[in-house]
Amino acid sequence: MSDLNVNKMLERIKADDVKFIRLQFNDILGIPKNVAIPVKQVEKALTEGIWIDGSSIEGFARIDESDMILKPDMDTYQILPWRPVDKKAARFICDVYTYGNKPFEGDPRSVLKKNLAEAAKLGYTYNCGPELEFFVFKRDENGQPTTEFVDHGGYFDLAPSDAAEDLRREIVLALTDMGFEIEASHHEVADSQHEIDFKYGDALSVADKVITFKFAAKTLALMNGLHATFMAKPISRIAGTGMHTHGSLSKDGKNVFFDQSAENQISDVMLYYIGGLMKHAKAIARLGNPTINSYKRLVPGYEAPVYITWSAANRSAMIRVPAARGNSTRAELRSPDPTCNPYLLFSAMIAAGLDGINNKILPPPATDVNIYHLSPEEIKSRGIEMLPGSLIEANNELLKDKVICDALGPHIIENLTKIAIAEEESFRLTVHPWEVERYINNY
Repeated sequence: MSDLNVNKMLERIKADDVKFIRLQFNDILGIPKNVAIPVKQVEKALTEGIWIDGSSIEGFARIDESDMILKPDMDTYQILPWRPVDKKAARFICDVYTYGNKPFEGDPRSVLKKNLAEAAKLGYTYNCGPELEFFVFKRDENGQPTTEFVDHGGYFDLAPSDAAEDLRREIVLALTDMGFEIEASHHEVADSQHEIDFKYGDALSVADKVITFKFAAKTLALMNGLHATFMAKPISRIAGTGMHTHGSLSKDGKNVFFDQSAENQISDVMLYYIGGLMKHAKAIARLGNPTINSYKRLVPGYEAPVYITWSAANRSAMIRVPAARGNSTRAELRSPDPTCNPYLLFSAMIAAGLDGINNKILPPPATDVNIYHLSPEEIKSRGIEMLPGSLIEANNELLKDKVICDALGPHIIENLTKIAIAEEESFRLTVHPWEVERYINNY
């Protein structure tokens, strides 16, 4: 980091009258963490980094190798608009380095940077556009989250049915202040369910934005006495929460997924990319659907994909090609949910797509019918496979997938496996309300 850049940043921080700096990073689960420093320490942070103990961070280091350095990315500087003006706070998103001043292999952001570098070797820029849904629930008298709806609105409803539109507006304004280009916001299908869409961009900045989006939404909901959750399926028998993720590749500023002369104007590169995503879909599920609860969303009947298919029109397919063409040509992966770590999900998507391109993996014929209307026999005759049905099944698929394992690295894979086993064991040993309700009177 040049002295000139540091000096410019210090001048900017002084002009903004910032009092505190948050140095933010993410654990392997995608949960944001931070160290807050007074503004007097920011020059040291920008020039030398700040040491932290990584031994208690999920998926980070053992106690005997816990010393790590946070190095702020100056491009991520943003004032936190909800903090008091007289105690103004700003944040940097940081990369994590080890004692030897090397990128930490367990830092999800560094993993994404590594995979973007692989795409860059082929001349590609990877662009993403995620659509984040979330629920807004009431809190109880003790301030704890509940699953009590704030409203009973439906798709695109207005007030009074949409009782959280003021909160949604606050989130949009805060994100706009933080550099987001918000494209739309609206009430979603389920009661108390919402969506805010922001403009696509390069995968690294978008992954940063996903983390910022969730952090901002949860913070502003809390300040309004409410709870925003990105849990995949907080309530049974209603629509779950997805993070449909649009992806495309560009070279020299041109979208290489578009081919004016090809069928449906879809290039061979795009077909190979889709073929790669489909080949590695079962492993990608471990990154895009990282909790036990995630798999309660991936069931038929609630618009979430279950089958590994693609289509240019069919929303029941796992991968959809939206109608827009030209520079807007893209493939929408509909299986992920917003509990995912976006750095790891995007890494897996890049690796899968590049494998498809490098090895010219063509996808099977498009499935342009509603898959849920097909009989089991028809599904079998078409050779359609299903996504994993549980976290542990998805993790086993990940362990079998060399391409995705290599993309994430042994440290990440080892810790994801530990987490999956621990989650499965905890779930197995817990007696759930459904069991009590079903069995206590009969046995």
